[in-house]
Amino acid sequence: MKSTDYMQEVIKELNRASKLVSDHDLEELVDSILSAKKVLVVGAGRSGFMLKSFAMRMMHMGIDAYVVGETVTANFEKEDLLIIGTGSGETKGLVSIAEKAKAIGGKVIAVTIFPESTVGSLADYAIKLPGSPKDKTDSDFSTIQPMGSLFEQLLLLVLDSVILKFMEKKGLDSNTMYGKHANLE
Repeated sequence: MKSTDYMQEVIKELNRASKLVSDHDLEELVDSILSAKKVLVVGAGRSGFMLKSFAMRMMHMGIDAYVVGETVTANFEKEDLLIIGTGSGETKGLVSIAEKAKAIGGKVIAVTIFPESTVGSLADYAIKLPGSPKDKTDSDFSTIQPMGSLFEQLLLLVLDSVILKFMEKKGLDSNTMYGKHANLE
């Protein structure tokens, strides 16, 4: 198989998986972002990179957004929202962060393959994304891709779609957002 054939298969998987994402859940995520004082995001590995991308876009829209663990991250408070991206929902460091956020009294949303996982259970609500965990066990969605690639790719697409919905609700466009883009480079 050629590399471009693999790419077409990946696109087919993403298309199939995207049809299984709940629009209601994504609307709830947008509303939660709109009502939060600050939005903090966290994920491990590649999922974390997808959430960092999301935090950057939220910043471009004027949302007070941070990545947990960065040196310039604000403290988490009761009026804040924590979004956790985790395929398995069992990553120990993310479980600990979810527990601490709940103890503070803020809102927690998990985006995961397994809403019944530890992180999913700690969250105020969990958004289920189809995918396969790193170890490929307990998966209800087949993929040709290694480890959690499908989940991670779909996570980025879902979060970018949430950005578009937020832009619609707030009347923002790309030119408005570009005004908040880094300009010292």
